[in-house]
Amino acid sequence: MKNFDEEKYKKASEKVKEIKAFYSNLVSYVLVNAFLIFINLTYSPEYLWFVFPLIGWGMGLLIHGFTVFGNHWIFSKEWEEKQIKKYMDKDK
Repeated sequence: MKNFDEEKYKKASEKVKEIKAFYSNLVSYVLVNAFLIFINLTYSPEYLWFVFPLIGWGMGLLIHGFTVFGNHWIFSKEWEEKQIKKYMDKDK
């Protein structure tokens, strides 16, 4: 029983770390892109280059969100664990 509780605690701790990392990434995304938009519109408003990092980093952030919060998406940890177990059982 004790090992089970320790394992649950370890998984919950890892999940909290993943969520914290996602929100840190989200905050830096908003702050950095706000700064880039300000710089772009102040110094060269004729060409909107800020859109490229906004889209690229946004796609990465979206995938990161799926890995952290998506329980039934292909990017989830549960899916990864099931696939690993499936291939391990297949090799036996």
